[in-house]
Order: sequence, then structure tokens, then C-alpha cells
Amino acid sequence: MEMKEKHRFDRLVEIMTALRTQCPWDREQTRESLKAYILEETYEVMEAIDHDNPAALQEELGDFLLQAIFQAEIGRERGEFDIYQVLDHLIDKLIRRHPHVFGQIQVNSAQEALKNWEQIKIAEKGERRKTSALNGVPEELPALLRARRLQEKASRVGFDWGAIEPVLAKVKEELGELEHVLNGHNQNRREEEMGDLFFALVNLARFLDINPEEALRKTNQKFISRFQFIEKEAARQGKDLEKLTLEEMDRYWEEAKEK
Repeated sequence: MEMKEKHRFDRLVEIMTALRTQCPWDREQTRESLKAYILEETYEVMEAIDHDNPAALQEELGDFLLQAIFQAEIGRERGEFDIYQVLDHLIDKLIRRHPHVFGQIQVNSAQEALKNWEQIKIAEKGERRKTSALNGVPEELPALLRARRLQEKASRVGFDWGAIEPVLAKVKEELGELEHVLNGHNQNRREEEMGDLFFALVNLARFLDINPEEALRKTNQKFISRFQFIEKEAARQGKDLEKLTLEEMDRYWEEAKEK
């Protein structure tokens, strides 16, 4: 890091320290109270990436970085660690887990590099890590993303299909099991079978190299765009949206798809 750039980082740390001592709002914050902001800033970074907006991404990355600085400052105040120890730990870990870059190991693909990363990580965690191959997937992840991470973990130890055909068959099987319980009155069974279907669909997305969380977010946005087109068309024609028939709404929906 060049001196000028290092000075900027040090200045940011100094500002954070000043905020914690002089700003009433910043002083009141705790690790727990900041958790919501960490999530919010994460999704705003993702939105800037989705919109391919470099200016917004630059700003949102700054806000995201602020959350790391904020948490580290609280750690420093409590005598646990500071941001420089965080950086030292990260630097050491990146070098240690990339022996194909900083050592003599050779890899021929991204998959081999990932496998090496996992093996080194397991060795670092020792016996605590060996309790389960699924350890290390945060419970707080969105359910679709967590399902994919769990499946990836299982796959790395050989628990996986060898081709996409049985994955598709599993999706159809789970859909059939859901249909079987639809006419019953056991809501718990319906929820269970729906969950199994979601899990199977996530597995299919993994085989297709599709991020299910990302795919669903884009579909959500597509739905918003098309539904808002229906609202605008209804307003343009002086019609009450709630009084439109389903056939009229469907016609507007098809127009939105064409556009």
C-alpha cells in the first residue's frame, strides 16, 4: 500500500474513532444494533452491481467498508482487536490458502483451487472442524443461498449426483410428493414437501451453474416491472386496477412481456 493510500486508510480509522467519542448516535451503537446495517449495505452493493452502476457501486462499497471499520472500532474499545489486526489476519489467511499463488503448489482449474482452499481450511480448524463436513455455512444466510452452500459442501466429499438427469428426476419426484399432499389437511406435510421441492430446485440450479438467490431476485424485479406496466396502463385508460378482470390484467401482462 502506497503511503498516500495508507494515509487515507489511517484517516478513515481516525474519523471512526472521533465519531465514537463525539457523535451521540455513533457512540450508542453496539455490535447487535449494527447487524441490520451490515445486511442493508450488502444488498445495496448487490443492487449497484445488478444495475451496472459504477458510481453507485463506489459509494456503496464505501458504506460497506464503514461497517467493517465500525465493528473493528468496537472491538478495539473492548480490548479485543483492532482493524490492523483484522487486516493482518486476512493477509496471512489469503497467503496461506493460496499456495498455488504464493507457494509451490500447482492447480489447473478454479475447482482445484477451491478444493485446496477447503482442505487447508479444514486443517486449520482441526478437530473442531471435523465434526461435520457441513460446518461453516452461516445460519443467517438466505435460505436459498444456504441450501446451495450446504449442497456444495456435501459435493466436495463425494455426496452428489454424477449427472443432471437424476437431479431433474428428483425435482419431478418432489413435485409429485407435493401434489400428493395438496388435498390433505396436514399443513406441516405441505410445508415439508414444499421445502423438499425448493431444495431439489436449488440443486438443479447448482448443476446449471445458476445462483438461485440471484435468479429469484431477477425474477422478482421482472415481476415488479411487468406488474407496474399493468398499473400504468390501467391508469392511462382511466380504469380502476382493482376492478380489472383477470383476463384484462393478463392481456396487459402479455403486452409487458412483448415490450
